[in-house]
This record gives sequence, structure tokens and C-alpha cells, in this order.
Amino acid sequence: MKNTGKDAQPRDIAMAQPSASDLRGRQSVRATFKLSQQALEAVRIVSVQLGIKKKSLFDHLLEDADSLRFIAGESRSMEMDRPNRVQKTFVLSRKTLSCLDQASKTYNIPRDALVEQSIQRLMPIIDKEQERQQRRKALLEELGEYFRQGRKILENSRRTLGQEDPVHEKLEAAMKTLFTTYRNIERFVEKCNIIEDF
Repeated sequence: MKNTGKDAQPRDIAMAQPSASDLRGRQSVRATFKLSQQALEAVRIVSVQLGIKKKSLFDHLLEDADSLRFIAGESRSMEMDRPNRVQKTFVLSRKTLSCLDQASKTYNIPRDALVEQSIQRLMPIIDKEQERQQRRKALLEELGEYFRQGRKILENSRRTLGQEDPVHEKLEAAMKTLFTTYRNIERFVEKCNIIEDF
């Protein structure tokens, strides 16, 4: 039976259909690179600080052909045979790996060098996050002082109004919420402290 009511949707609206190659390009694959400890740490820090999966980070850094071409030009003049490189396997999309392989062949630059230089693009983000972390700590200190003042007010309301008073109960509920918020922020700030040692 044909739906002819108001909610009927026309079936001939043209929508972009995904192709099999597009879908395959999104498949996850593993790739191993030899990178400096600094580059590995930069990836870890940005991933933690911004809550971004490492795969998404690599996809963003390595899928842009123009950026890879620019990085390849820069990499030619850099010494990539430095010691203390660490072999590490990452998950990235098939499309990202394909772009990286293509750029490596086209510009005759090792994949590791392209990845290393691509990660260097994260440094301005890390600098900004280091500044932001200092501001977070200052705000956490202010919030801690606010919480300590709130506890004094709550104790005063308990003494002067009593435990069963509606105003005291509302203050107590507000302080429980504030404490939970404070602890969540404190845990987040502690987790982000890794950026200070970078």
C-alpha cells in the first residue's frame, strides 16, 4: 500500500552513496614506525589532553596530501638517522596508510621521517595546553577555597538551624554536588599533569 500522507518521503531524493573503496579506506590497519621518544610522548600527551584517540590523531595528521608534500620538503634537509628511535605500532585507517605510503614513494622520504615531522605539527598545541594547564590549576585552587568556605557555611547552618531544617538540607545537597565537581576536576587536572614534564 502506498503511503500518501503528510509523512510520505519521496524515494527519488539523490543522496551520496558510499563506495566500497571509501568504506575500505576507513578500515583500521596496524603500522609500525621508528620514532623519537619526544614524538611518541607528543602523541600520547595530545591524545590524553584533548581526549582524542591516537588513530584519529594520525588520520588527521597524515591524510592531507598537501601537508605531506610540505613536510617531505622540510624532511629532506633533516637528519633522520638519529639514535634512540623506538619502534612502535599504531592503528590508523587504510586510507591514511595509503596516503603516507604514496607520499613516501613520491618524495623518496622514509615513512618514519614523514610521521616524525607530521607529529612536530602538534607542538604549538602542546604549548597552548601547557599554558591552559596552569590556568586549570589556578582555578582548581580557587574552587578549593570556595569549597572550604562552603563547608564553614554548612557547619554554621547545621549549628544554627539544625540538621532537619530545609535550608540546611538544600545547602548540604549543594555542597555534595560541589564536592563531586571539585573531585572530578581535580582528577582531570592530575591526569593532565603529564604535559608539565614534556
